[in-house]
Amino acid sequence: MSEARTIDVLLVEDDPDDAELTIRALRKYKLADTLHHAEDGFEALEFLHSTDVPRPPPRVILLDLKLPKINGLEVLRRLRADTRTQHIPVVVLTSSREDRDLKEAYMLGANSYIVKPVNSAKFAEVVGKLGMYWMWMNEPPEDLR
Repeated sequence: MSEARTIDVLLVEDDPDDAELTIRALRKYKLADTLHHAEDGFEALEFLHSTDVPRPPPRVILLDLKLPKINGLEVLRRLRADTRTQHIPVVVLTSSREDRDLKEAYMLGANSYIVKPVNSAKFAEVVGKLGMYWMWMNEPPEDLR
């Protein structure tokens, strides 16, 4: 494995309030030693595909769908089309309850689809539970640890 620091979570979220709630919940439950926050789809893809700074892939990507520059479904499409990123677990964490978004996300290879609760306490609880699953319970391949 590379000497670069492993990123536990890549959070792709443009809403500053949702990003802050997610980051706080992950830290509260000690679920992410290292976290990178991308504010749009372009930034997320640049981070993942950067050749300037080689780094191990994140253990999980939390991906919003409604993003500026490149939307979340297109980010997911590009992740799954690239052999460098196609194996990284992607959890769609979005406000969209639209059936077409849900279906397309799974058709494109999302590992999970979670609708963000409106209540901030419930939101933190959901993030905590999904973080526990992906960080502690899920068994990734050796090269993703």
